Formats: sequence, C-alpha cells, structure tokens
Amino acid sequence: MGKRKVLNEAHLKELVLPESGELLGRVVKLLGGDHLLVLCTDGKTRLCRIRGKMKRRMWIRDSDTVLVAPWDFDNNKADIVWRYIRAHVDWLETNNYMPMSLGQLRTR
Repeated sequence: MGKRKVLNEAHLKELVLPESGELLGRVVKLLGGDHLLVLCTDGKTRLCRIRGKMKRRMWIRDSDTVLVAPWDFDNNKADIVWRYIRAHVDWLETNNYMPMSLGQLRTR
C-alpha cells in the first residue's frame, strides 16, 4: 500500500477549524530551521515552531494562514498545528473566522 498522491492542493477536502485554545494566524517572517513569526487573531505576534509531525511533509511560506496552539506556560510561543490552502482561507474569511486585519495581509 502506497502513499495517497495529491496532484493539486484543491483536491484536499479536509478543513480543520480552530478548537478551544487554538488561534488562526498569518506567517509574517521565516526565521530559519523550524521557527516562524506569526501574527495571531488576538493581535499578538508569536514565535512559532513547526511540529515534528508536519516538519518535512508540509512547506510553509510567508503570508500563509496557519492554525497555532499557544503554549500553556509561555504565551509568546506556540506550535503550528495546520496550514490552510487558499480555498479554505476564503471559506474562513467569508464565515467570519478571520478578522479583516489578517485578511488584508494576504499578498498572493
């Protein structure tokens, strides 16, 4: 049994919505390694790291929309849980999951 082949990200049907303790955010800057600077929906800029489960499977670029889980003991740091594709970002914006301030940061 092999891997499922995805020719286009639009074929991915799964949409992960934020649960309690999770926030949406926009990647501001790539810092190197597995660390990123993310502007979250609560207005804070957090230093985030890519979880090991996602590290080499999903590439994250500037201005991507991501789902982050802030750390319990340090609110200025977080883990990246999910990266959204363009179609899911549009759905999140139309259903008021993302405020307009983060939507204006989109450059692509």
